[in-house]
Amino acid sequence: MNTDHQPAILAPAGNRAAFLAALAAGADAVYCGLKSLSARMEAKNFSLDELAQLVRLAHDREVKVYVTVNALLKPDELDRAGQLIDSLQRHVHPDALIVQDLGVVALARQAGFDGEIHLSTLANVSFPKALGFVARTLAVDRVVVPRELSIDEIRAMAGACPKTLDLETFIHGALCYGVSGRCYWSSYMGGKSGLRGRCVQPCRRHYRQGGKVARAFSCQDFSVDVLVKILGQVKKVLAWKIEGRKKGPHYVYYTVTAYRMLRDQGNDAKVKRNALDLLAQSLGREATHYQFLPQRPQKPIDTRRQTASGLFMGKVQGPPKNPWVVVRQALLPGDVLRVGYEDEAGHTICRVTRSVPKKGRYPLNLGGKKAPTPGAPVFLTDRREKALEEMMADVEASAGPLAPVDSSCFSAVLPEPLEKTRRPVDVHVSRTPSRASDRNIAGIWLSETAAANIGKSAGTGLWIWLPPVIWPDDEERVTGLLRQCLENGARQFVINAPWQMALFNRPEGLSLWAGPFCNAANALCLETLKTMGFSGSFVSPELGEADILTLCRQSPLPLGIVLSGHWPLCISRTLADDMRLRQPFDSPRGEQAWVDQHGPDYWTFPNWRLDITEKRTILQQAGIQMFAHLEEPVPPAVTLKNRPGLWNWKIGLQ
Repeated sequence: MNTDHQPAILAPAGNRAAFLAALAAGADAVYCGLKSLSARMEAKNFSLDELAQLVRLAHDREVKVYVTVNALLKPDELDRAGQLIDSLQRHVHPDALIVQDLGVVALARQAGFDGEIHLSTLANVSFPKALGFVARTLAVDRVVVPRELSIDEIRAMAGACPKTLDLETFIHGALCYGVSGRCYWSSYMGGKSGLRGRCVQPCRRHYRQGGKVARAFSCQDFSVDVLVKILGQVKKVLAWKIEGRKKGPHYVYYTVTAYRMLRDQGNDAKVKRNALDLLAQSLGREATHYQFLPQRPQKPIDTRRQTASGLFMGKVQGPPKNPWVVVRQALLPGDVLRVGYEDEAGHTICRVTRSVPKKGRYPLNLGGKKAPTPGAPVFLTDRREKALEEMMADVEASAGPLAPVDSSCFSAVLPEPLEKTRRPVDVHVSRTPSRASDRNIAGIWLSETAAANIGKSAGTGLWIWLPPVIWPDDEERVTGLLRQCLENGARQFVINAPWQMALFNRPEGLSLWAGPFCNAANALCLETLKTMGFSGSFVSPELGEADILTLCRQSPLPLGIVLSGHWPLCISRTLADDMRLRQPFDSPRGEQAWVDQHGPDYWTFPNWRLDITEKRTILQQAGIQMFAHLEEPVPPAVTLKNRPGLWNWKIGLQ
């Protein structure tokens, strides 16, 4: 490996023990979150005073610390987020903030934050031309690229990356089925948004299709392992990121140690074998290279394999009153076992009380708790070896005292709101060309069919909707389709990632709106979109009534909203081999959905429509100027259910 280019190994830390383990393992940087406004809210995370102490400890060891403020911000959260950033700047002094919301970039500058800003993978900067646009329009220093990219696509991103930016890429950890920033499954089913760190992981559950029940959307872990030697040759990638802020110190120590070995001594065959053994014992899921090698892609979903986190130890045996497990690996006192899957009856957690040799029997005496299901899998999910505990204690011994952090009185400066004067319009968006009427305007998703059927006379009245994701391999095709649309007279476009603005060489004279997949949810995000050149913006469809109405009062841009239609639960780049397209599948709770393919991606739709039509008068009075209706071709095998489609209108976004 080229020693002139030494990428930093970036370790996750969701609690104090994991942070100490990262330092003990020799991580170059640690990323962690606060107890609010982080995209891993289920992790324990840190208070400000504890984080200040740990950052001082890390800096004494020349280790950088990045703090995640990467939740989607609602309108009433700007002051609180700004106060957190102000306190971070004055008391904690992290080296960088990791953000997804464009409003947080503006907020950080208002609060005087002088560290780096890193754009999270949730921001979905997914194609090469996007990087130049990011560098020109946002005051950020790094982009975290999607984990779906192959090494060739990462090279393409690096080749287009301006000097003012660097790249970070994932090398290990859990894979989401949905593309980051493009999954609404958890939110759609009950308001708990993955964009706000509250995902309940519906993709990990059982689903039934055609009589077969399987975890058809539950991915294995991602592991680049020995292939990091190839990644190390991409000089614009300055950081290798390990996912896992909900993991324990054992996982953090083993993965960081393994990748340090592979980075520093990856040409030594014995070192490679030892590193792979550490990764195998790190208590993650079974791993896959996913798309990393384009000539040998691997499906991350294998319904024949265990997909629970942790090291599989065996299955529950014996009678219900006296169950046991014969373990595949030795157990140590203090080990944590998970019995079964979290969504199944009999699921429970137990802590090991004594040493057990490999192939030994360990009684699952759960102390009167619910009895485990016979045959249920048992996983080792956390381990506290004595040697690791001693190393962590040595690190902690040099930590200084906790110092109180005083409160901040920061208040966000909001943009001047726009006066709402235009007459609202309705846009009906479909996959195939349709005629506009006196009352309704036609919209169409960008495709070969759309580009070929835009007549010059109709083009100026038509809205072209760009896809939610553009991959490096697809950038040239999409650019060609846009050129064809422009030549045929199209002048109105809905852009579903802010960076897609980069695909328009001359945006002057065009009406370019930020689409609903841009996830705009606060006034500072909208102000940033305005400075980028957008004519208007859709609000995030995840928002509830109060937040939408507040945003209407604060917005510096004309606003649109998805009023009705088929909103996807998620967009993915992969599909299990035995999941059939355009055929219904059912959840354990009786919800039904289907998967269709549009372009290179797979879209999952519920069999009921988003429909807030009854709220149209309220929204029109609030100033909404564009109402979108998304029409999808419903497969013959799917029966749409007549149920309320209010999404988070009443319950609010959590």
